[in-house]
Amino acid sequence: MRTDTVWPLRFRRPLLRFSLTLVCLCASTIRTSANDRPNILFAFADDWGRYASAYAKLEPGGLSDLVSTPHFDRIAREGVLFRNAFVNAPSCTPCRSSILSGQYFWRTGRGAILQGAVWDYSIPTFPVRLRDAGYHIGYTWKVWGPGTPANAPFTADEAYNRAGSGFNGFSQNASKADDIEAAKQTLLDQVRGNFRDFLSKRNGKSPFCYWFGPTNCHRKWIAGSGKKLWGLNPDDLKGKLPPFLPDVPVVREDIADYLGEIQAFDAGLGVLIEELERIGELDQTLIAVSGDHGAPGFPNGKCNLYDFGVAVSLAIRFPGTANPGRVVDDFVMLPDLAPTFLAAAGQELPDVMTGRNLIPVLKSAKSGQVDPSRDSVIVGRERHVARARTDNLPYPQRAIRTKDFLYIRNFKPDRWPMGTAAGFGQPAAPFPSTNELTNNTFGAFGDLDASPTKAWIIDHRNDPGIDRYFDIAFGRRPAEELYDLKNDPHQIKNVADDPAYADARKQLSTRLMTVLKDTGDPRVTRDGSTFDKPPFTDNFQNARRKKANR
Repeated sequence: MRTDTVWPLRFRRPLLRFSLTLVCLCASTIRTSANDRPNILFAFADDWGRYASAYAKLEPGGLSDLVSTPHFDRIAREGVLFRNAFVNAPSCTPCRSSILSGQYFWRTGRGAILQGAVWDYSIPTFPVRLRDAGYHIGYTWKVWGPGTPANAPFTADEAYNRAGSGFNGFSQNASKADDIEAAKQTLLDQVRGNFRDFLSKRNGKSPFCYWFGPTNCHRKWIAGSGKKLWGLNPDDLKGKLPPFLPDVPVVREDIADYLGEIQAFDAGLGVLIEELERIGELDQTLIAVSGDHGAPGFPNGKCNLYDFGVAVSLAIRFPGTANPGRVVDDFVMLPDLAPTFLAAAGQELPDVMTGRNLIPVLKSAKSGQVDPSRDSVIVGRERHVARARTDNLPYPQRAIRTKDFLYIRNFKPDRWPMGTAAGFGQPAAPFPSTNELTNNTFGAFGDLDASPTKAWIIDHRNDPGIDRYFDIAFGRRPAEELYDLKNDPHQIKNVADDPAYADARKQLSTRLMTVLKDTGDPRVTRDGSTFDKPPFTDNFQNARRKKANR
């Protein structure tokens, strides 16, 4: 049975009956409104957090001030911009497992981990349901994974990559060109060619569902490329970095290069919009644009449950959107997209989906808080890099995020959050060189991607005042964390042990554990050690060797 993410069980049955009635009404409206169901375009960037110029207009003074995303902004202007959108897990594979299935990541079997993940084809997914309903489906570049098979549940025949994949290394390819603008256009032409190839294969005017999955925002990009390719001056970030990042030239340049890759993704989105206009189907297409978690290679980002790791951009342009240009404050999770896409196509929603259909929010004319029950999200993680910790163990966390608080439960506080390193869960030894820390994620603290920022913090950890940045990035964490977001929006000061917050901590802990138990999270419903045992702790390299020897 589908369950609500925020309400206690005794309130859930009447709400569920009301929600199902509303879903049926919405689906009926879609079926009878036209004989052509909407196309679905899902533009989904690797490692893109909540950075777009549309957000800078709402909350100036942060990283979004420097980036320019006119095409994402157009989707927001002609549709709905979500202020509080979150992934369910800040790690590629489990995040994508949750999106495809419309379920919490811990319900997806071995899809709940990254390295060593195996797709479970018994899980209902929106692409397969849409294919069965007559949609032409396909993808370009990345869908699911790392995992086996790489882009499940799509088939190899549904891949459209023949025009090229150089876009995924945007800064690497464009930076070395003599004519940068021509090189950028060549990469954008790959986006156009792949999409046209996909469109050419559909049967007449049958509706389509296309997954655009570039990986260019994923590490590693070229140092200085933000300025060279996009004119982003790192010095313009002075005073704008969040307080958990050292405001020094190396880090500012690293952030500027990251924002440059976001601009490249946005330029690719612009090509897709142009193509929809060219074929006259822009207004017949539901367009959703987002990313799979926060910034890679930075403390508190990817693989963390703080906002820097789990908050993402989300804008949806929906045919018939009421009052376009609305900003919605409802808390939404990306697993909500699967039931939304299915409902838009007039399909029944699988009972196992824990995500919640967003069409009532999209069709509402209200801004701000539309659905009062959408007042929180649940996020979590298990294993990312397999050998980040001894015995391939995960770092199990779950959290609840509301308007006022972030509460985190760290189930194994004795483990190292970003993995082990010399003197930190490993025998004391010199740290790897700056070059290795910049380029080899596995050199130390394997759950934090290699980067200039990672190298700088480790290299300067003994400098006065830098130890705090090192501890934020790599230090152990207590069993409970609580952050007062009104007074501490960047989640720096843990108030879990402050008596003044005792009631809030207890209430949030109860709400979190209720959802975990009601949705069958193995971390709390069995002996709590499911994810600490094989196959979830298998050495994925050994697994590959065994498979190769069969």
